[in-house]
Amino acid sequence: MVRHLLITAALLWGIFSISAATDTSTRIFSQRFKTLKTTVEDNFMSPPVIRMGTNDRIIITFDEIAEDNSYLEYRLIHCNSDWQPSRLVESEYISGFNSIKIEDYAFSSSTFVHYVNYMITLPNEDMRILHSGNYLLQVYDPDAPNETLVQTRFQVSENAIRTDGSVTSRTDKGFNSEWQQLSLYLDCEGSEVLNPYQDLLVEVTQNMNTGTTRFLRSPLRVEGSRVVYEHMPDLIFPASNEYRRFESVSNSFPGMHVDSLRYMGTNYHVWLKPDYPRAEAQYNYDRTQHGRFLVHEYNATDSDTGADYITVHFLLESPEFTDADVYVDGEFIHNTYDDHNRMVYDRSRGIYTAEIPVKQGAYNYQYVVKRRNGNEPPVSAPIEGNKYETENEYGIAVWLRTPGARADRLVSFTTLTSARF
Repeated sequence: MVRHLLITAALLWGIFSISAATDTSTRIFSQRFKTLKTTVEDNFMSPPVIRMGTNDRIIITFDEIAEDNSYLEYRLIHCNSDWQPSRLVESEYISGFNSIKIEDYAFSSSTFVHYVNYMITLPNEDMRILHSGNYLLQVYDPDAPNETLVQTRFQVSENAIRTDGSVTSRTDKGFNSEWQQLSLYLDCEGSEVLNPYQDLLVEVTQNMNTGTTRFLRSPLRVEGSRVVYEHMPDLIFPASNEYRRFESVSNSFPGMHVDSLRYMGTNYHVWLKPDYPRAEAQYNYDRTQHGRFLVHEYNATDSDTGADYITVHFLLESPEFTDADVYVDGEFIHNTYDDHNRMVYDRSRGIYTAEIPVKQGAYNYQYVVKRRNGNEPPVSAPIEGNKYETENEYGIAVWLRTPGARADRLVSFTTLTSARF
């Protein structure tokens, strides 16, 4: 009976994974746009998830490198748990219009690089959200609505199920080694869950990095209204390492981990201190922001328009990876790995280098390795190592799909943080 339920559940949840043609990743498609950031209002450290029935709001900001603003509009697309568009029509997931002009913008002030800063706040008086789930916001020019310029993800949760859990270094793969293991417990009392083995899907992501996402399609056991996920292979994660950090918040003085800075004709360039591989080094605690970045300029009244664009020079002293590329990674990269953040190896110096334009602020980053042949996601272990003491943030999304439903519902979202063991 249980085996039959598992097969049925796999078929149901697999419906939306057959076609993965739509690119719904957070991306900037046009080079004139920079610094895309999606947060919860007044909560920089929260993943971009808001709760239905509350005053939570999503704030989306980005810049256009230009002297004047452009006429831009945005729209929302409702997606299922796999980030593919659902079968809901617009009137089922939003109330209002779904092509709205961006009217909240401001021009940069006292910066070498001129730009326009745009802001979108959701929900708003023109657009109310009616359905939980994944949402893709797309920005476009109304004269070319099929050409998306910028797109970003956020989520809306019902909080209909209570989620609890823990993270430990005592894993089924070893004790205090290179892994962390989660245990999750769902309280479905009073919810619409009829069959936990078939109706529920649990999604776990480490440090908001979509390359780490795991899906749990069936619990270990059900105890009345309590659904238990523990001692499962997909709940064991490489522990990774604390993110590296740098700060460049002024053109007058070097910030954290900055070796030097100087003006280079059009903007300031910042050279970071050399980095070194940490895979074989001892763990060193550093309080990071799990990969995030924060725009900030030391003297600006409003950093959104007062922070300047700088070119950051990353330096990694390391032997060459002959069959793989090395990339700079972090939230500001948006899980994209291309020429923009690919490092170049200088054999004469034994060092990887990269030049990346960013907006002044505080940044978390790491170095990842991606093999040239193969579709495996980039991994940080060859350079950063896996240290069981690492303080990681795990996002736990619980999805519900009842029989006959035309879209997935996000019925719970919470975060778990591993303590330092």
